[in-house]
Amino acid sequence: MFNLVLLEPRMPGNVGTIGRLAFAMDCTLHLIKPYGFGDITEKEVRRAGLDYWFELDVREYENIEEFWEKNPFSPRHFFATTKTTQNYFEAKFEVGDYFYFGREDAGLPQEILDKSKEACITIPMTNEARSLNIANSVSIIAYEALRQNYNDFK
Repeated sequence: MFNLVLLEPRMPGNVGTIGRLAFAMDCTLHLIKPYGFGDITEKEVRRAGLDYWFELDVREYENIEEFWEKNPFSPRHFFATTKTTQNYFEAKFEVGDYFYFGREDAGLPQEILDKSKEACITIPMTNEARSLNIANSVSIIAYEALRQNYNDFK
């Protein structure tokens, strides 16, 4: 359905939670190293992903360059960031789109955001909160993409 891209995730529980969401939505989960934890088989990842983890389409990459070699950058790649004013619900999503999410402690690097300002999307907040939890952010954007394309799956 969609491609969920986590760049250098730091918390295994978030990865497991996002993996469970990816399985429920029939999405591919792309994990780009280095991780902020040991490896993807850690107990915290498995616990959050529960028994779905081993049925999930999950792909690992050593770095962003390897990811782009296998998934060439296109206008269908979207960057979730607090550094834009374009709200996620203003974007028009299509089946097969890629949604990037950065490290929990730093977000996506500026050099990635600079690849396409039009591809940057944000989740609006009504106060001065710094950001949302990454698993919540992935859920919000992935389900908006599903809402926009729901008739293709009925």
